[in-house]
Amino acid sequence: MKLVVVESPAKAKTINKYLGKDYKVLASYGHIRDLPSKNGSVDPDNDFEMIWEADSKSSKRITDIANALKEADTLVLATDPDREGEAISWHLIEALKKRRALKKDVAVERVVFNAITKNAVTKAMEQPRQIDAELVDAYLARRALDYLVGFNLSPVLWRKLPGSRSAGRVQSVALRIVCDRENEIEMFKPQEYWSVAADLRAPDGTDFQARLHALDGKTLKKFTLGDKGEADKALEAVRVGGYSVSSVEAKPVKRNPAPPFITSTLQQEASRKLGFTAKRTMQAAQKLYEEGRITYMRTDGVNMAEEAYVAARSMIQSNYGARYLPEKTRYYSSKAKNAQEAHEAIRPTDFDLRPEQYNGDDDLRKLYTLVWRRAVASQMEAAIFERTTIDMLSKDKRAQLRASGQVLVFDGFIKLYTEGHDAGDDDDDSENRLPKMSEGEHADLLKADATQHFTTPPPRYTEASLVKRLEELGIGRPSTYASTLSTLEDRGYVRLENKALIPEDKGRLVTAFLENFFQRYVEYDFTAGLEEKLDIISDGKLDWKAFLHEFWKQFADDIGQTKDLRVSEVLDALNDALAAHVFPDHDAEGNVIEQPRLCPLCKEGELSIKVGRFGAFVGCSRHPDCKYTRQFSSDGEEAGFIDPDGNELGVHPETGETVWLKSGRFGPYVEMANGEKPKRSSLTKNDTPQTLTLERAVELLSLPREVGPHPEDGEMIYANFGRFGPYVQHHKTYANLKDPADVFNIGLNRAVALIEDKKARGSKRGGATPLKTLGEHPDGGPIEVYEGRYGPYVKHAKTNATLPKDVTPDAVTLEQAIELINAKAAKGGKKKAPAKKPAAKKKAPAKKKAPAKKTSKTDEG
Repeated sequence: MKLVVVESPAKAKTINKYLGKDYKVLASYGHIRDLPSKNGSVDPDNDFEMIWEADSKSSKRITDIANALKEADTLVLATDPDREGEAISWHLIEALKKRRALKKDVAVERVVFNAITKNAVTKAMEQPRQIDAELVDAYLARRALDYLVGFNLSPVLWRKLPGSRSAGRVQSVALRIVCDRENEIEMFKPQEYWSVAADLRAPDGTDFQARLHALDGKTLKKFTLGDKGEADKALEAVRVGGYSVSSVEAKPVKRNPAPPFITSTLQQEASRKLGFTAKRTMQAAQKLYEEGRITYMRTDGVNMAEEAYVAARSMIQSNYGARYLPEKTRYYSSKAKNAQEAHEAIRPTDFDLRPEQYNGDDDLRKLYTLVWRRAVASQMEAAIFERTTIDMLSKDKRAQLRASGQVLVFDGFIKLYTEGHDAGDDDDDSENRLPKMSEGEHADLLKADATQHFTTPPPRYTEASLVKRLEELGIGRPSTYASTLSTLEDRGYVRLENKALIPEDKGRLVTAFLENFFQRYVEYDFTAGLEEKLDIISDGKLDWKAFLHEFWKQFADDIGQTKDLRVSEVLDALNDALAAHVFPDHDAEGNVIEQPRLCPLCKEGELSIKVGRFGAFVGCSRHPDCKYTRQFSSDGEEAGFIDPDGNELGVHPETGETVWLKSGRFGPYVEMANGEKPKRSSLTKNDTPQTLTLERAVELLSLPREVGPHPEDGEMIYANFGRFGPYVQHHKTYANLKDPADVFNIGLNRAVALIEDKKARGSKRGGATPLKTLGEHPDGGPIEVYEGRYGPYVKHAKTNATLPKDVTPDAVTLEQAIELINAKAAKGGKKKAPAKKPAAKKKAPAKKKAPAKKTSKTDEG
């Protein structure tokens, strides 16, 4: 018998269908060993010896594989065809050797396939090889490097910059890119410019628009007309009229399709077109791969296998006709820095399975459609446009107008797929039809206007554009981008608003610290250079330990230099680095602030960044005589100033008590004296100290709000804000509200509907209805997703496991659910076992205790 090991049970299930009775397929459930998150897991003083550990869950997997191996004559390692897959196979071999479970008479084979189809799997089984030692070395180097950077740099942050969470080789550079863009936006000074446009009518009666292109023989540039005076003079010249065509240029323009997806472009397009995060995209792609629907999704190769080209071209011929099929197959080359093109691009495994025929869940269906369309379109004929430019001169020859238009002549690949664009990208694809005109023909001037414009700052990065930027710089690998972005959000370094990545104050502090004291390790070229060396290791041209020795020598020295670094030195550097953000010299209206760091309370001290247990804040240099503090923000003096004794907002219209705005360690709040215990309410995320009114404060203090009595029992339904956001409550049933404004305006009917819906979905044990079923647990029985009082969770038998904050019920995979459930079950088992032993000892006579201990010791020995 041959024992085949893959990563996931879903992959095992699919492969099992293609192999005969002589094969047994088991899953390792990903990596079976990891570096413990403690000091010494990588030892630079001992030639970078690495200590690997398997947790209880992984130990069980190793045991299962070792037991199955007793009946096998061959071990087939069929993990993914990349560096991580090679590493999992290596880890498994090492773990089995450590247990002495791998006998000499058992053959070990490594097979790889880029798609989980019968043809690909059976073909791979016929072409086994050995584990690629060079790929494993590259994995070990990368893993050690990331550990050494993160484990040594993060503690420096904790000591010198309270409130910070972690630093990482790729993570910190990605954060710097986001922060640098935010600095550009804040420092941006809009520049005024004007344009002049005219509406014209051709001899055939067609109206069209043209812009002033040249004046008095000089071509206009963007800022030529810099103010209204210059624009009015130009407008006067345009209004002279009497336009005749001086030249007409019409030329065909071809646009070729984009190549099939690689990991990064798939993440970018799924973000633009589907609104998916990088993590959600990769989760859906993983499922599609394991189902055998698409090829392996971690790749930066842009070409497909020859049989895929044949299938795609056949699909085009039969569905769109010969006009849409190029004479020759289209091949592509990667433009990405450090691209490793050994693997295929991401494509459907069966081009005959059209998107409308695929019955997967919503995310899978959407992503499959995207992959299928892009792959087929990559082999279609180019789109052809006719781009026309008409130049016209006024009767006095002073003003030259230009009209440009683009007309689609043949749609080609656009019939199936058009690539999306990020904000800020130039988009000249808009179709603008122009009338047919010849040189010398006249055009009547209908009207002309001058328009004022201001330059705009560069757009914030989205996940899509940040992935694109990282790829351009050669930083990180496509397989790591999703986890890097998730880490930045989980650490509270950035937040995602309307697809835009906005750096939090915590993230800007960390970036400023690293740029001042560890500049080398957040430089783009240095980080990309490390990536290049890791790729050289995988090619067998660089020893991985020599690489680590070279890196560690400099890095350890840089870490050592921070031991005597005083927090005051750190704060001085941060005050200078973040001055424009924390102490802006202009207010929101653009007015100059003469002394941006002057304390607004005592009018004597200087404001500066300070750090405390809960992170950074701004305080006065005259502390403790002056107690002024405000939250770390760029809103300036007026935005953040709350008097230490509180700002008086006015008198409550019903109670007559004074209402105050105050600031606490968790942010601003409103307070009203109410007997012995003051009534308080925190500001919501939509409220700011500078815009808070007495009316709004009274509204906040009115919470919890009585929505109305429940029609069944007459008990009151309340609306309020809680730890997990806005909600409505009836007895012990809580239903979340999406919009914070609903707390103040939700009606009784809708509140009752939400509460009853929550009850129906199971806020109590036993009455829950699953949101969806993910599949079968390896031990038997379904795994289902539920919505609970404290958030969504997955359930198998009697084990419930809460989903992490960054995993939604729609996105959770069967493999994730199995891991969560097994971890919860193992944790629960450890707690129950000790509870039984004391009970048994109390009832047992003294004489029986000693033998029990002896037996235990003998068994342990």
